[in-house]
Order: sequence, then C-alpha cells, then structure tokens
Amino acid sequence: MCGIAGILNLNGGPAVEQRELESMVDRLYHRGPDGHGFYRDAHVGLGHARLSIIDLEGGRQPLHNEDASVWVVFNGEIFNYLELRAELIARGHRFATQSDTEVIVHLYEEYGDDLVHHLNGQFAIALWDIPRKRLVLVRDRVGILPLFYTLQNGRLLFASEIKAILPLLDAAPRLNATALDELMTFWAPLTPHTLFEGIEEVSPGQRIVVQNGHITRETYWDWSFPIDGRYRQGTEDELAAELGELLVDATRIRLRADVPVGAYLSGGLDSSALVSMIHRQGTARLRTFSIGFEDEGLDESGFQQQMIRHVNADHSSIRCDTARVGEAFFDTILRTEAPVLRTAPVPMSLLSGLVREQGYKVVLTGEGSDEVLGGYDLFKEGKIRQFWARNADSSWRPLLIKRLYPYLNLTQAQGLTYLKSFFGTGLDQPESPFFSHMTRWQSTAQCKVFFSEELGAQLRGDAVERLAGGLPEGIQRWHPFNRGQYVEAHTLMSGYLLCSQGDRMLMANSVEGRFPFLDHRVIEFANQLHPRHKMRVLNEKYLLKRVMRPYLPEAIVARHKQPYRAPDIPAFFSGGKTEYVRELLSPEVVSRYGYFDAAKVQRLYQKIERGRAIGYKDNMALVGILSTQLWHYHFVERFHENFRVDGSGLVRGLG
Repeated sequence: MCGIAGILNLNGGPAVEQRELESMVDRLYHRGPDGHGFYRDAHVGLGHARLSIIDLEGGRQPLHNEDASVWVVFNGEIFNYLELRAELIARGHRFATQSDTEVIVHLYEEYGDDLVHHLNGQFAIALWDIPRKRLVLVRDRVGILPLFYTLQNGRLLFASEIKAILPLLDAAPRLNATALDELMTFWAPLTPHTLFEGIEEVSPGQRIVVQNGHITRETYWDWSFPIDGRYRQGTEDELAAELGELLVDATRIRLRADVPVGAYLSGGLDSSALVSMIHRQGTARLRTFSIGFEDEGLDESGFQQQMIRHVNADHSSIRCDTARVGEAFFDTILRTEAPVLRTAPVPMSLLSGLVREQGYKVVLTGEGSDEVLGGYDLFKEGKIRQFWARNADSSWRPLLIKRLYPYLNLTQAQGLTYLKSFFGTGLDQPESPFFSHMTRWQSTAQCKVFFSEELGAQLRGDAVERLAGGLPEGIQRWHPFNRGQYVEAHTLMSGYLLCSQGDRMLMANSVEGRFPFLDHRVIEFANQLHPRHKMRVLNEKYLLKRVMRPYLPEAIVARHKQPYRAPDIPAFFSGGKTEYVRELLSPEVVSRYGYFDAAKVQRLYQKIERGRAIGYKDNMALVGILSTQLWHYHFVERFHENFRVDGSGLVRGLG
C-alpha cells in the first residue's frame, strides 16, 4: 500500500504549486517511504508516496497510458493484475511496466468508469483524464483503504489520510459534532462523515467523478442478500467445496508480490485457516507473526503454538505489557485521526512494528471472516433475542443468553432482572433492521452522558435515524441474520476494524495488510448462502469449520471464539508514562476543549482511581473521552506546530 494526494482546481484558479503537493505527500511518508512522485498541469496536481511491493523498479507513480492522456495515482493492490494485463495486451494495449498500477489506466481506456468491476483488489484510486478534464476517485468495495476529500477556496483536495490535507487548510479544523455522536453509537462515524468538519470520506464501494466543476457520487457495489428466501442451492458438501476453492484462490492471488509475504496468527479459527491455506500453496517456509499479553485472560499464545507446530512455521511474536499500551496510546490517536472506544489498536501497531523489524512489508490477515461467514457472538445473541421476542414475557428464554456469556456471574434472580433490562432492549421491534445491534448501541451510547451542554446543542437528529436513511431498498425482505451482517459491515467493520485497528496501525510501520476473506467473490458467494450454513443453531462459521476441519487441529476448530481485546483502564493506571491522561482529563482542559462535562469526567476519573470502575461501560467511557481529548490536542490545539506549512513548503513539527 501507499499514500496518494492531490489538488484539483474547480474554478480555473492558479496552477497547483509543487510545494503544496510536497507538503501533502510529506505527511504520508509512513505510508510510502520508498519514494515520492508528482504530476502537475494547469488544472490538477497528483502526489504519491510509494511502498514498493510489485515491480520494485518500474512501478513508480504517477503513471500514465501510452499517450500520457490518462494519469493515475493509486494506493493498494490489484490482485488479478496478471490476468488483466494479458487480456489488455491481447486487445492491443502496450505496457511500459510490470506493475499492477498500469492496468488501471488501460482498463479506463477500455471500459471507462466501469473499470472498477474488473478489479479484484483493495484500492483507493485517483485518475485524471486530461482531454475531458475529468477526475475520478474510487474506493474499494468494502473500505479496506481510506480516501478523504474536501473543498477549499475553489479547489478539491484529496488524500489517503486527513493529515495530508491539513497543511493546506486556512485555519485549525473544528470537530464535527455529528460524527462524534455517531462514533459514540457505532464505534465510527457514518461515511461520508469524519471528525473533521468539512472533510469527508469516500464511502466503500463508491465512485466520485468531478468534471466541469460538478461532483457526482455513485455506489458501484454493495453487500446484497437474497430476497424472500432465494438462497444458493446445493448440498452441504458442494457448498463447502465451492467456499474452499474460493478461499484458496483468494489467498493464492494475495501472495503475489516481489517482496516476502508473511501472515498474522492469532490462534483463532480465521487466522489458523488462513495460515493453513498459505501452507498448502507449497511456497517457501511460512513466516508468521503474533502478539501475546501478560494478562492471561487476553492471551492466546497456547493456540498460536499449536498452529506453529502444525504447519512448521517460522514464527516471531511480541509480548505486550499493560503499561506499554497506555504509553503508546498517545500517538495512536495521531494515527487513527479519530477517537476510539477501546485500546485494541495499540497492540496492532506494535505487531506491525515487529513485522517491519523482521524485514517484511506484507502480511495476510483473517480479518473479515466473522462479518462474511457469521462468527460474532452478536449474531448468536440476535438469534436468541429473535426467539425470545416471540414470547417476550418468558422467564426462561432470556436465560439462554447465559450460554453465550457464562462469565456473567449472577444469581438466578439477579440474572433474570439483568438479562431482561439489558438484552431485552427492542424486543418489541424484532423486524427492525437494527434489532441485532440495539443492545450494543445502547451500551456504547452511555458515553454520551458525558457530553457537554455546548456539544449537545450542536447535535441535529438521531444517529440511528441517519443510518436508517442509507439502508438499501428491500432490506426488510432479507433474513434477520443477513440484516445484522449488513449493518455490521457498514458500521464497525469498515469504520473501525479496517481503519483505526487495521490500515492505520499497519501503515504506521509501512506494512501492507491483505484480507482474503474480504475478496468480493467470497463475500458475494457467502451472501447467497442460507444463514444456517453460517451459524448452525449457535455454532458460528459452520461452513468454514466444515471446510477447514481436515486441515486444522481439532482444538482450534472446536474452540469458542475469543474476541480480540487489549487492556483498557489498567493501561492508564499501571505506572507507565501516562502523565498526559491526568492533564487531558483535568477539569481545566476538559472545560477548555468543550466537548465533555468537566464535573462528570472528574467523577469518572476519581471513581477509577478508587478502583471502583464498572467493567465495559466505564472502560469505554474513559477511552472514548480520553481519545477525543487527544484528537483535539493533536489536530486542533497543536495544529500550527504539527501541520502549518512554512515558507519552504515543508510541514513543521511531527515527521
């Protein structure tokens, strides 16, 4: 992966200056330390920071077609580029490089905007058509790679990260209250919103065309499910065989690179399945990487060791202590460019640092399997709650929830009261497309009780209603399980897991992540399956287990899914270098920033200091408030130090 940036004049203003492009690309150095490239004409300027993976010498960008009438800068990988290249050569196109980037300009010559339908990959593309004075911005189908844009003084600015846009702003950014409200509901803002007022994100599966000063937006791909039970037919063996073939091929093409490729290994089903499929490709000895925790409740090292022995992997691991999470959290928010509700991104950054230290630029990961193939406890919970909703007054149906969460150490009387008050949310709305997510969102939204009156006054409308306004037609005719999958893919997965916890933590150390389970062919196949092939009763990822059972240790196939977690509150109170926490949560600073009620935040802080924090709710509140304060510190309070451009065109402050 790389970093891209650009400027388009919308109203015939002065030509883009080289120093402006350089100031943008300088902020993307971590995404592309292997070289920079630029293109400018009277209308547009394109910049590129390269992480060289394919065609190490010839793949420099910006890159053009035969007559230099079409130019492109591109972040990502086109995994089927070899097949596309052969087809395009057969049609008479001439290639000057061996890179995957070059297929994009020739596909545009051949198919125009429909080029995207031919791509199997993860990408953010900016394509400039000189004769038509036309800019095309495209983001991959599921949102693996980021792309942001804004209008400023008659120009459109775009970049892979917002920090590359900031040097060209006239003033420090303002927080988008709507986006924070959405983040405190769904864990991430709803696209196109970002935390930066006036800066938007290209949505997953979206194409934006800018021509003659007009901007048009189009969704070219989205998750879709069968209507009225028209599922893919076939025996279980046939469906398992087809899924297996798709996954093996998705893995095969994601191993294409001119540099060594490794894999993350958590010890769960998804990463173990991935490692097994790589192992069966028969390439060089498999290189794997993992992270462990000093807290035994979070650590999965035992299962990791089983898989390492099973495939004879060459393995490296890093152990993450609690204090280190708190120390590293400070810079993490500079990377994410948005608040987070858990500290989980921090260890992922440390893990990608290990990958880079070992000389690797590319890793495959198992991300996306839970969303595509039905692996989360959230989906199990939804099934139980649907059953419960058919007899909402039942005294025993809510007790089924305890099968999912046996650690809820409650007496029978306590248990029934708690389960009904928490998991009983929305039982009168079982047909709502959000039924599966109501309990999570209710819990997350507790963070909003800390909002200040000033912030609350800026809010317009309801976050859930805004999400409802973007749902596809016919969603009510989908199976409830599929409705939950759609919502999960468009909120937590794309907005948080693939961004704050994924791309940003990988690219912090110039490492490219690849995701076979998010191959669009795999998604489209899985979406046509009946939900019983994904979750049989409460047995998650049923068909994937059927596929992988011959190739994995039974202990890994049979283990209950363990969600990835990292230390939250303890990370900031473990004696590490976390002085910033007390300062940023002090009444004076909280009041000055203006987002939260200083008295309420102080009571939470004192409660934590006394050791009386109440699990999930207080953990999420502390991390959410602290990370919002850090967002303001990095991007607003220190805007001039961190992002102002001096007379030479260089960005001052952080490198």
